[in-house]
Amino acid sequence: MPKIEVLDKAKKVVGELFLSDKVFGADVNAPVMHQVVVAQMANRRRGTQSTKTKAEVRGGGKKPWKQKGTGRARSGSTRSPLWRGGGVSHGPKPRDYSQSVPKKVRKIAMASALSGIVAEGRLRVVDSLDMAEIKTKTALEMLKNIGATFPVLVVHGAGCEKFTRSARNVPDVRTLPVEGVNVYDLLNCQMLVCTKAAVEGIEKRLEK
Repeated sequence: MPKIEVLDKAKKVVGELFLSDKVFGADVNAPVMHQVVVAQMANRRRGTQSTKTKAEVRGGGKKPWKQKGTGRARSGSTRSPLWRGGGVSHGPKPRDYSQSVPKKVRKIAMASALSGIVAEGRLRVVDSLDMAEIKTKTALEMLKNIGATFPVLVVHGAGCEKFTRSARNVPDVRTLPVEGVNVYDLLNCQMLVCTKAAVEGIEKRLEK
């Protein structure tokens, strides 16, 4: 069972936390993580790209010239894909790119990503992220005090609104509630910072 120190905002050790083997000590399964990330990115695609076929482009109702006798190629419409301003052949149309991944597979991928972070020593657990006021400089100092390297993902529980509002305009800091933790953001961060309550929430979410 992995064990990690719990820090306060000044990097002072204030306790220890035993992590779940199932969530933070699992085998790292790279193919499953890849499958989930591909599905996650596909689900973010809007799929609204669209082109008009020659049947949808305005105009072109009249035959440009007679079929024979002009010496020119046969043509039936000025909206043919061969003409400027014509339709597009085999162009994109709105479609749904979403992919469905079983819940068990998503949990395995999450546990793999979290376990990899713990194994590499890139997890910091803090007792609280409370702040007296909303101030970006203070939020960054808190992260630097606990040894966070950027880009950093901060997973928080309830009562961290001032911190999340302070850090939301910093490009290399991403904050998420326990319910929003996902494989893509876990793999995309250099350091994972969690409150003690957030760690318990992640374990509860993945051990169901």
